[in-house]
Amino acid sequence: MTDLIRNADESKDTKPDERAGSLAEQLALDARFVLVFGEVDDVMARRVCERLILLAQKSDAPIHVLVSSPGGHVESGDAIHDMIRFVRAPVTTIGSGWVASAGTHIFLAADKARRVCLPNTRFMIHQPSGGAGGRASDIAIQAREIIKTRERMARLIARETGQKLEKVLVDIERDHWMSPDEAIEYGIVSRVIERQADLA
Repeated sequence: MTDLIRNADESKDTKPDERAGSLAEQLALDARFVLVFGEVDDVMARRVCERLILLAQKSDAPIHVLVSSPGGHVESGDAIHDMIRFVRAPVTTIGSGWVASAGTHIFLAADKARRVCLPNTRFMIHQPSGGAGGRASDIAIQAREIIKTRERMARLIARETGQKLEKVLVDIERDHWMSPDEAIEYGIVSRVIERQADLA
């Protein structure tokens, strides 16, 4: 009885927006959708990884990851990318809005046949950037790490798209934007879909 009273009191304290957000998240999980929206950081990575594990534990049925992100922290993107490949349930990534930088890295985690996008999606690949600071020796270390990360990301893009590594290295020198059709030609996306029924 005490727990019921406590839960009732907590629900009174919860703002309507928070309750609506919680309900929307539950509905998304019930539909086996995981949302990757906004800047990629460690908080998002933990939330997305937890949901992927939860859904994979519940069932081997496909999971749909909807990506609309400008990118963000490289290692947080790595965590989500690796978890998509780690869970036993097949994962489809769906591009929407913009899929850029670390967002593209996450999107490429699914098998090529399971990488789709909505009609108005834009894609962007580029090299990682960093704000090096501190002593000269620290700046040199950071510069070496950025170069290693750049080469690692280029190899991954080349592997997942079928492009030659040399071409990818040139393309990521600057922001390289692509429409859905251009992303299909590049090998990032398999096809454009318009409706949820098209996922079947």
